[in-house]
Amino acid sequence: MAKFYPTLTPALQSFIAAQHVFFVATAPHQGRVNLSPKGVDTFRCLGDRAFAYLDLTGSGNETAAHVNENGRLTVMFCSFGSEPTILRLYGRARVVRPADSDWESLAAPFPVLPGTRQIVRADLLEAQTSCGYGVPHYEWVGPRTRWQEWAEQKGAAGLAAYRQQKNQQSIDGLPAYPHDL
Repeated sequence: MAKFYPTLTPALQSFIAAQHVFFVATAPHQGRVNLSPKGVDTFRCLGDRAFAYLDLTGSGNETAAHVNENGRLTVMFCSFGSEPTILRLYGRARVVRPADSDWESLAAPFPVLPGTRQIVRADLLEAQTSCGYGVPHYEWVGPRTRWQEWAEQKGAAGLAAYRQQKNQQSIDGLPAYPHDL
């Protein structure tokens, strides 16, 4: 049975900290819904009413384009362990980039990773748990290292060129960056 929370309680924050993967969903007013899996120790609770994740360079930049357009963001965690739980965080988000004035304070709790593109920071509107009985049980094996190897091989200049080529707009043509990088 679904239960709603106005804040990220200590129990919800503990659940989040124990998860190795989360999913981010956004949608423009018109166009395609985007759903992206995330991991690599990139999610942080910023108290009981806010959260953020470190967004790494990837093949697209849908989340930034959608958040820039309307601010809507849903994050989902699901337990693949013995306790079946799904947690959704509904929020109003904004994208923070390295040149922004609040970058240093927001980036402080995250690991330094090559290819870091931006931080998506959100104010919690509501959290919702549900049972997760239909989610299969999986065992955690460990993180993948291929993304970090790819980012290190590209280097700062290569990543900047990649973002310029692949991350400037959504697949529906919405701008992902309000200004040139």
